[in-house]
Amino acid sequence: MEEQQICTIGEIRRMSKDEKFKVLGVVVKSSTRKDKNGKNYWDLGIMDCEGTIEGKVWSNAQWWDRRNAPLLVAEPADSELLRDLIGKTVGLVGQVTEFKGQQQFNFNAVSLVNQEKYPPHQYVQRSPVPEETLEGAFLELLGACEGPVGDFLHFVFFKKNLWERFKTCPAAVSHHHAYVGGLLEHTVAVARTAKNIVEAGISGGYEADVAVALAGALLHDLGKMEAYRLVPAPVMTVAGTFHDHIVIGYSMFESLARDFGLDERLFLAIGHIIVSHHGCREYGSPVLPATPEAMAVSAADEMDFRLFCWKHSVDQMEDGREISDFNPSAQRRFWKWEASNGV
Repeated sequence: MEEQQICTIGEIRRMSKDEKFKVLGVVVKSSTRKDKNGKNYWDLGIMDCEGTIEGKVWSNAQWWDRRNAPLLVAEPADSELLRDLIGKTVGLVGQVTEFKGQQQFNFNAVSLVNQEKYPPHQYVQRSPVPEETLEGAFLELLGACEGPVGDFLHFVFFKKNLWERFKTCPAAVSHHHAYVGGLLEHTVAVARTAKNIVEAGISGGYEADVAVALAGALLHDLGKMEAYRLVPAPVMTVAGTFHDHIVIGYSMFESLARDFGLDERLFLAIGHIIVSHHGCREYGSPVLPATPEAMAVSAADEMDFRLFCWKHSVDQMEDGREISDFNPSAQRRFWKWEASNGV
């Protein structure tokens, strides 16, 4: 693939129906399916530093091994070479299509390229916020927790050496913050919002503990360190698939709290935030938020998720459009509203 002709994911998203493109990226999703005629086709997802797109590779597409001399693969479904593409760099030739009014993509040629010349880590999306900015914000929030809560947080992230893994972990494999540093970015946003909600509640006469809310917010997605891994793109682990990050996170928290000797009342209050932060049983929480601190973290978590979905949707819109395509994660279309005259 000639590099001067290669598009980025961001450029492809802004293309119109029937436009063609070439792209290089790392595979984040690959599954073989059968069409109505019994022929193989593939659902393929690819990531570069600007994001991820998913598309179809139909049975008439070409598959190439271009690691050395170009070699056309006759039976890709039977090829050991192409069977496990996740985490590998590929080149795609594709075209923008449309289905039920929404933008979609067909990949007409798939090329496995030289992994040393095109290393996968080069195409992995990272948080748009600089790591040092997020780290500074996290430490500031942690510093607002005094006494045993602050001591416990320092124990978790630094004495137990979780920090290096935590700050690079993704927050998901899709939906929101599904990139390197996504968990730290999401956690900082949730903690800031939860802190503001609790402080506003206190000003309004409600009793709440800012340190407990912050601790719950900073720890609410702790289990994602075991639920996801980078290969180098984010993928879900077996534990993440069948136990889920809430169960994993509470188990980690319980072990760490017992090891630290956390006060039983604090253990119950912070643990409740972790197990209830998805807000309802339908979304995976075994219990509903039942304290001001838990309700604040749950609301902040939901808000950051929806704001991410809004930004992701409107960033893909062509100039002049106000209404986004339907966002399946948030189950709605979004409005790119702009006030007139700066009001």
